Amino acid sequence: MGAQKDHSEDSEVVKVIISTLRGSTDGRSLKIKELRKSVLLQLNCASDDKDAKKRFKKAVQGLESSKRLSLSEDGICKLKKSEIKKEKKSKKRKKDTEVVSESLDESPDTPPSKKPTVGDVKEDDGHDQQNDSGEREAPIKKNIPCKGNPTGVTRLFVGNLPFAVDEASLKAFLLDSEGRGEITHIKWITDKETGRFYGSAFIEVATSKDGAVAMAKNGQSLMGRDIKLNYAPAREGDIWPPRNNVVTGGQAQSKGIKSMSEKPDGCCKLFIGNLSYDIDDDATHKFFGTVDAEVKAIRWIHHKDSGDFKGVGFVEFWNTESCEKAATLNGKNLLGRPIRIDW
Repeated sequence: MGAQKDHSEDSEVVKVIISTLRGSTDGRSLKIKELRKSVLLQLNCASDDKDAKKRFKKAVQGLESSKRLSLSEDGICKLKKSEIKKEKKSKKRKKDTEVVSESLDESPDTPPSKKPTVGDVKEDDGHDQQNDSGEREAPIKKNIPCKGNPTGVTRLFVGNLPFAVDEASLKAFLLDSEGRGEITHIKWITDKETGRFYGSAFIEVATSKDGAVAMAKNGQSLMGRDIKLNYAPAREGDIWPPRNNVVTGGQAQSKGIKSMSEKPDGCCKLFIGNLSYDIDDDATHKFFGTVDAEVKAIRWIHHKDSGDFKGVGFVEFWNTESCEKAATLNGKNLLGRPIRIDW
C-alpha cells in the first residue's frame, strides 16, 4: 500500500510539473527554482517542506531520464519537443471527438450547413466582432491563442502577494491602462490546518487576451512586493473554475467560508485564523466590537523555534452569549483578509 501511495504522489507531481511548464510564458521552460516553488504551492506544500522537495527532485529526474524534459547547466528546465507535439496531438484528438459528437447530435432532418465561400472566411484575430447594431459581441471561444498567451490559457498562478491584498486590490492591479483584464474567479491559497495565507492565489480570467494582460504585470510591484505570474492550466480532475467567484483554502471548495464545528456547551473561547500579519489587539477588539462581543483576552500563536507569528490565535470572551455573537463574523474581512473562526 505504501509503495502504491508513493507512486500515486509521484505521478501527481509529474502532472503538475508538466502543466506548469506548459503554462510558462514560452509554453515549455522555467528556471528550476521557480518551477519548484510554483509546483510546491500548487500541491499545497510549504516551500521548506523537505519531503516535498525530494518528491519534486525525484519527479524531475524521472522526467529527465525518460527524455520528456531537459535540465541545463544554468538551471533551466525545458520540455522536449516530443512532449509539446504529444500535447498538440492530444488537443487535436479532443477537438476531433467534439466535432464528431456535435455531428451525431444533429437531427437527420437538419439540412447540411452551407459551406462558406472564400469571401465568407475571416481569420479570427481574437478581437470581439461587431453586430449590425454596432454593439460588441463576445468571442466564440475564450481560449483562443493570442499574443502574449500562445497556448490560450485562462488560469494563472499569482505569487509573492502582500498579506494585505484583497479581491479589489488584486483585480485593480492586474488591469491594464485601458481597463482590460477581467478576472472572473480567485482562489486564495492558505494552509489547510492553520488557515495561514501563503501569499499566492490562482485566478481565472474571462478570455485568453485577459490572461495576456495579467501576465504583462509579471515582476511589477504591488504594495511593495514584486508579483510573480505564471500560466497554470487546470489539471485533469480539478474542479475549476470554482462555483463561487472567490474561495479560500488549499482546494477549490464549493464555498469560500469553511463551516464551523459544533459549539461546546458554555464555550467562551474562539479560534481565529487566516489573520493578517498586521493584526494586533486593538484591531481585534474593534472587529468583534462591531457585534457587541466584548473581548476578555487574546493569545497569539507563534512558531516555537523561529518565534514567527503563525497567523492564528485564540480569543476569549466574558460570556458564551458574546462568544456566539463573535462567531457570526466567520468569513468576514479583517484587515483585508477573510477571517476563519471556529470553536
